[in-house]
This record gives sequence, structure tokens and C-alpha cells, in this order.
Amino acid sequence: MRLINLRRLVLCVTLLTPLVVSAEDTMIQFSLSDPTRWDYFSDQVMGGVSEGRVTFETIDDRPVLQLTGRVSTANRGGFIQARTKLDQPLPDTAQGISLNIRGNAQPYYLHIRTKWTVLPWQLYQAKFDTSEAWQEVRIPFDAFAPYGGLLRQSFKISDIRSIAVVAFGRDHDADLSVRAIGVY
Repeated sequence: MRLINLRRLVLCVTLLTPLVVSAEDTMIQFSLSDPTRWDYFSDQVMGGVSEGRVTFETIDDRPVLQLTGRVSTANRGGFIQARTKLDQPLPDTAQGISLNIRGNAQPYYLHIRTKWTVLPWQLYQAKFDTSEAWQEVRIPFDAFAPYGGLLRQSFKISDIRSIAVVAFGRDHDADLSVRAIGVY
């Protein structure tokens, strides 16, 4: 039984290319070195006026995703985000999402979409705080709350289809850097 679970994990990691398994805590990381794996979205898709961008840089020989811009709640808007789709389901043994981040001392969000979040405004979200120093933040899956209505209170890990880092919900300047994002 244990051998089968190990094989499933190895297969999952192989299929989630370009993922890496970290030996120190068996975290599966999503690639920040391939910008084509990440999409930028803003509330402009629904008539909002928030403006921003996602850039990829190398800092201290490590790839870093940077989400910057101005979030505005005018015209019923209020978000900018960088999102990656999953090629394969996550292992059922995953406990949450781990981030290595720094920001402008503002709160940000993680958004998860599942196979059941079919409407554009449906998602699960969890809030996290930033500081100007690099820090690791771990958000367990049970900390995510449904947003947008018509969703169950919780979700199956194997149903997750995408993960996004998001500046959301209030007027503010966004400046978030992500050095690592993964599942622990």
C-alpha cells in the first residue's frame, strides 16, 4: 500500500511538469521560472478599472513573480491576479499551500478554483498578510472559504484546477513578490 502511494506521488510530480519536489519538507512547488504557466487577469474582464501586471525577474539567482498595480473598486471591480492552472490533480495527502513572499505590508489573497467553480465569480479564498521582508506563509486548505455563492463550504483537494495570488477587494496599490509557491 505504501509503495503504491509513493508511486502515485512520483507520477503526480512527473505529470505536473515543471514541478520540483523539495527534499527538506516534501513540498511540491509550482514553477515560477516559466512565465507561460501564469496568466494575468483583472476586473477589466467584467468592466472594472483596476490596472496591473505580472512580471518575472531573477532576484538572488531565483525566479520571482511580481504582481503590481492599482486595485480599484470603482465600477463594481476590485482585483488583479496571477493564476496558474494545474495539469493534474494534487495528491490527496496535500495539507495546504505554502508561499515564500514579500510585499508592501498589505493583505493579499490566494484563490482556488475547482472543477465545481464554473461561474467566473465562484472561488475559494484565503487571506494572508505581507511584510517588506521575505517570509514563508502556510495556508491550510481548511482556511479557504467559499466566495461567490452556490458553493459547498469545503472542497476536495483532487478537485482543485487553479491557484492564484490576488490583490483583492479594496482600493489600494498592490506590490507582491512570490519567490516560491507550492503545496505541502
